[in-house]
Amino acid sequence: MRGGQTDAVLGRIVIDEVRPRTLTGAFPAKAVVGEHVRVSADIFRDGHDLLAARVCWRPAGTKPWSEEPLATTGEDRWEGTFEPSTLGHHEFVVEAWTDTYATWHHKIATKVGAGQSVELEREEGARLLESRARKVAKEDRGILTAAAKSLRADTGTDWDRMRPALEAEVAALMAGPAKPAAVTRSKPQKLWVDRERALVGAWYELFPRSEGGLAGTRTRLTAIAGMGFDVLYLPPVHPIGRTYRKGRNNTLDPAPDDPGSPWAIGSADGGHTAIEPSLGTLTDFEALVQRAHELGMEIALDYALQCSPDHPWVTEHPEWFHHRPDGSIAYAENPPKKYQDIYPIDFWPAAEADRVALWDACRDILEFWIARGIRIFRVDNPHTKPMAFWAWLIADTQEVHPDVLFLAEAFTRPKVMAKLAEVGFSQSYTYFTWRNERWELEEYLTELSVGPTADYMRPNFWPNTPDILSGPLRGGGPAAFRLRLLLAATLVPSYGIYSGYELGENEPASESNEEYLYSEKYEVKKREWDDPRSLAPFITTVNDIRRRHPALHRLRNISFHRSENDNIMAFSKRSDDGSDVVLCVVNLDPGSTQESTLHLDLEVLGVAAGEPFEVHDELTGDAFTWQGAHPYVRLDPWVAPAHVLGVRGRVTA
Repeated sequence: MRGGQTDAVLGRIVIDEVRPRTLTGAFPAKAVVGEHVRVSADIFRDGHDLLAARVCWRPAGTKPWSEEPLATTGEDRWEGTFEPSTLGHHEFVVEAWTDTYATWHHKIATKVGAGQSVELEREEGARLLESRARKVAKEDRGILTAAAKSLRADTGTDWDRMRPALEAEVAALMAGPAKPAAVTRSKPQKLWVDRERALVGAWYELFPRSEGGLAGTRTRLTAIAGMGFDVLYLPPVHPIGRTYRKGRNNTLDPAPDDPGSPWAIGSADGGHTAIEPSLGTLTDFEALVQRAHELGMEIALDYALQCSPDHPWVTEHPEWFHHRPDGSIAYAENPPKKYQDIYPIDFWPAAEADRVALWDACRDILEFWIARGIRIFRVDNPHTKPMAFWAWLIADTQEVHPDVLFLAEAFTRPKVMAKLAEVGFSQSYTYFTWRNERWELEEYLTELSVGPTADYMRPNFWPNTPDILSGPLRGGGPAAFRLRLLLAATLVPSYGIYSGYELGENEPASESNEEYLYSEKYEVKKREWDDPRSLAPFITTVNDIRRRHPALHRLRNISFHRSENDNIMAFSKRSDDGSDVVLCVVNLDPGSTQESTLHLDLEVLGVAAGEPFEVHDELTGDAFTWQGAHPYVRLDPWVAPAHVLGVRGRVTA
C-alpha cells in the first residue's frame, strides 16, 4: 500500500494498489482516446468465499457510470480494461463484492466431486436463485425458478439436479452484487484523457533559418511529410537578442552576420509573441501551420521561458529577474556551460502580485500561439522552473484547450522527470540516447512500460538533438544511424530526430563534449537533401511500418524474448485487440554481423505451441515460416539492422 493507506474504506473486502495512478494521487494518471486503459488492484477478503470485481468509469461531471468486469490474475491481483472516448478529465473506481453464486457453485461442485452429501447446499442454491429471480426482468425469471426447482427435485443424481443451475445462462443472470450495500468501493481515481498524438507520433526538428526562413520551411515540409513524420518541431522563432550574442561554436565574439542562438529570445523587434524578422512574418508562420495541416502534420513550437538581455520584459518588468549584489541580472549557467546571452526568469518573486502577473504573462504567450493553430509545445528546460507553476499552467491551459500537448525537454534526475510528468506534461524526453547495451535497454523499457511511472509518464525517444550527439552515432556510419532510429521508432510509440540525421551528421565538438561541432544552434546550415546516400528512404520505410501496425502505437505492451547473443535483442508488441503482433529482432552492433538462436514466448506472440507460423519482414519484404520457439537469426548491419516481423499466426494448408 502506498504510504500505508488503503484504496477503500477498510471493511471485509480490501481493495489496495489501484492502478493507473500517479505517485501521490493528487494528479491524474494518463490515457488517450481509444486506448484500452488497463486497471488493476489487489482485492481480497477473509475466509474462502469467492469475489467478483469491476471497474466503473465516467467523464468527470457526468452522472452515469460505465462498467467493465475485472478478472483475477492470481495472487489476489485483478485486472481489466476500459476504453475512454472523449478528451479531458475522467474518474474511475474499483468495486468488489462477495460472489455468492460463484462461491456456492464452487462449494457444491467440490463436494459432489468428493462424493459428499449436498442436500443443504442444493437448498441454499435454490434460495439464491429465487432471490435473484425477484430482481431480474420478467422474461428471465423462469430460467432461474426452473433451475431452483431442479435443485429441489426428488429424483436424479446430484449432477442431474444441479446441471440447470450451472448453465452459462444462469451464471450470467446471477452476475453482479446481490444488493448495492454488499459492494466495497475504492476511492475515486483521476484520469486525464488526451488525444492520440499525446502517445503516438514521429517528430522531426529543424531550424527554419537553415531552410530559408518560414517560407523555405513551408517548401521543405512536403519532403518531411513524405518521410512519414507527424510533427514538425521548431526551435524558438522569436526575435534574437544582440547583447552577448553567441558566435559559431558558442563563442563570445560573433561575426556581424552570425545569427545567434534562437533561445536568446527577445530584441527591439519584440519578445515571445513576435517573429524573428529574418525568418519572415506572422503571416508566413500561419501559412506554415496551414500547410502542415494540409499534409496531415502539426507544428510543435518551442516554449522557452527565458529572455535575452534585449527582451522587452527586462526593462518593463525587472522584478521578474534575479539581480546580483551589484545590481546586474544573472545570466544562465549550467557549469561549466555559460549562457551569457540568456537571462533566466525568477518564477517566485518576493511580491505575490508580481508572481501572479508573471505567471499570467506566461500563460498569455501560450494563448497567443494557440490562437494561431499551435496545439503542441516542446518546453525548454522545464526542470528549472517550479513544479507548482507547471501544475497550474498546464491544468489552466487544458481546461480551455484539452487538445493542447506539452513535451518536457528535461534531461535531468529521474525523480524530477517523473514529477514533471505527474504534474501534467504529456510527454517527456528520456535517457534513450545513453542506453545502448541490451541489458540496459531492456531494463529501461521495462521501467518505462510497466513501472509505476508508466501510468502517467510517456517517453519520446530521440537518437539525437541539437545538443546531444552520443553513443554509436559519434563517428558512426549509416549502420549506426539506421540502428538507433529503428530502436527509437519501434520500442516506444513516440520518437523524433533532429535535421541532418538522414545525412549521417556525426562530428562531435570534442571527445568529451556531446554537442555537435559547428552546432546549428549558432549558425546557418546548408544541406544537400538530394544526397544519394541519404537515409530518407529507410526512414520512410520505418515510419510506414509504424503507421500500418497498431501494435507499435502503444507503450505498455512490450515483451522481451531471450537471445543467446547479447548483441541480439528481441522484443514484441501486440495491439489492444490482439489482432496485430510485431516481433523485432535487432542487431545492436553496428560494426559487425551477429547471429543467435532465439527463445520466443509463443503465447505472447499468439502462436500455438508446435504449430508453424509465418513472419513477414516489413523492412525487406521477405517471408519466413517458423516452427517452434527457437528460430535462428543472422543480421548484417550494412544490409539491415533488424528483422521487423509481422506475425501472421499459424500457417494453414
